[in-house]
Amino acid sequence: MAKLNDNGFEPKIVAFLCRWCSYAGADLAGVSRMTYPANIIPMRVNCSGRVDAGMVMAAFEKGADGVLIGGCHPGDCHYVNGNYKTRRRVILLKRALAEVGVKPQRLHLEWISASEGVKFQRTVTEFTGLIKELGPSPMSGDGED
Repeated sequence: MAKLNDNGFEPKIVAFLCRWCSYAGADLAGVSRMTYPANIIPMRVNCSGRVDAGMVMAAFEKGADGVLIGGCHPGDCHYVNGNYKTRRRVILLKRALAEVGVKPQRLHLEWISASEGVKFQRTVTEFTGLIKELGPSPMSGDGED
């Protein structure tokens, strides 16, 4: 469930991160001591292509205000075409979210390689800012879209 504190709304963001690229990019950001909002809950997956609609919807149903999926750049997937599947799946998921009254912007896909700690930092910072603007998710029971 989203939390409200003295500073205002603090979103909960579930981040499904590819083990080989995006999770390693997050690790690089951490070991490089880069700062970014602590709103994400990182979930390491073997490939972004393994993130299915049920996982995304379950994250929203369990109180996530936003979901970030991070994967290898197209053409660099360790499982050949997993990230292409992810791209198609995210397009369909955004349509499904809109159908159930959730703004599609609450789901974000980003290609982040293991060497892109700065990009990970920027992505998390920008996405957290967007979710703060949108407010609590209507699926969490606290918000409306």
